[in-house]
Amino acid sequence: MSERTEEPEPRRPNLRSGSETPIDPEDLAMAEGQDPTPENIERARRRIERLGAREAVDRATP
Repeated sequence: MSERTEEPEPRRPNLRSGSETPIDPEDLAMAEGQDPTPENIERARRRIERLGAREAVDRATP
């Protein structure tokens, strides 16, 4: 019998998308399905300032 070795699963970014935990602009950008580029992070930061973190993440649509 030969032993079968399983390949490790690829690492995924630790994405938080619930409003019950603190959220960073990077998290909001990714929750909206965007890459965390400087432009998207800045837009997310302004959205968090305007709406508050909880409202911003609750409205996020991928």
